Amino acid sequence: MGNLMLGYAKRSLTLRRVLILLVVMLISVSVGYSVFNGLKKELRIIDGDSVIRVKTMSNNVGAALKQAGITVNSFDYISTSLSTKLSADNLQEVYIKRAVPVHIHLEGRTSEVMTHHDTIGETIKASGIEMGPLDRIDERNSNDPIQAGMDIKIIRVREELLTEKESIPYNVIQTPDTDMNRGEKKVVQVGEEGTLEKYFKLTYEDGRIVSKSFLTEKVAVEPTVELVRIGTVPNFTTSRGDLVRYSKVLEMEATAYTASFKDTGKHPDHPEFGICYTGMKAREGIIAVDPKVIPLYTRVYVDVLGDIKDYGFAIAGDIGSGVKGNQIDLYFDTQEAVDKWGRKRVKVYILNEQDDSRWKETDYIK
Repeated sequence: MGNLMLGYAKRSLTLRRVLILLVVMLISVSVGYSVFNGLKKELRIIDGDSVIRVKTMSNNVGAALKQAGITVNSFDYISTSLSTKLSADNLQEVYIKRAVPVHIHLEGRTSEVMTHHDTIGETIKASGIEMGPLDRIDERNSNDPIQAGMDIKIIRVREELLTEKESIPYNVIQTPDTDMNRGEKKVVQVGEEGTLEKYFKLTYEDGRIVSKSFLTEKVAVEPTVELVRIGTVPNFTTSRGDLVRYSKVLEMEATAYTASFKDTGKHPDHPEFGICYTGMKAREGIIAVDPKVIPLYTRVYVDVLGDIKDYGFAIAGDIGSGVKGNQIDLYFDTQEAVDKWGRKRVKVYILNEQDDSRWKETDYIK
């Protein structure tokens, strides 16, 4: 009986120990579960078109992404820092936008750039490229959306002011001069060309001129007028080399006479023998004229047409009954010269300088 009681007591002790152990285990599990539930966080990851929910014990976003097997590259966009702490109090959300490759062409070079930006303009700016005020994107706009693999060509544009100079011709003002011979010119004031400045806008694209636009122009230097005096006095050079200035020229028929009785009806003993109508002494250089055509005392030059020597300078100092209209009679000192002359066509130049110093009227007055 005693042994029986002893065995029963031992079994009761073992059972209590098992019960106690079970209670301890239940308490431990319950406490552990409570702790686990208290430490569990939930993260919602939007990766492009994929949405992933992750329950994690991790403390930060980076560890949670690693747990989920998600890698974020440096050029990808993530809405929060990888070191951001996670909280079990609310559902946290992370947005990832994957970068795509684009090709940027600039100044003869091509670079592949990974970008997560939405527009071309944002991508260019993020790439550290400064756009000048005139630069442009070839066939695209800075607001155009980014597409994977697209080509973005940036054209450098600059403008430059160009000045071109042109000569302005000077005007020539010619003034008639009645004291100068026809054909003579005298420059009183030398003309000088002026300068016209024209302004253009040159447009360069990637160093090449693509347009040249006219802007304005101005006269930088006014031209100087050239003043020229032009001779108006008719003249010609005689066969003797004398320059004859004349006011009129007449084509006439010339005969010849001398002081002989045959031509004048006076003998040498006649008091008026060798004296012309004007009182001048008859000598070579005296011509008889029709005063209605050539006034007496008019100085002339008689030019003989053809290869015959000119009669030369003369003065209208005589008249004759047979001298009418466009006819003159030339005085010669000898009958032989008169007979040799006969009748010839001549040009009679009425001299411009009637008081020319070559004429000495006293040489012809008796």
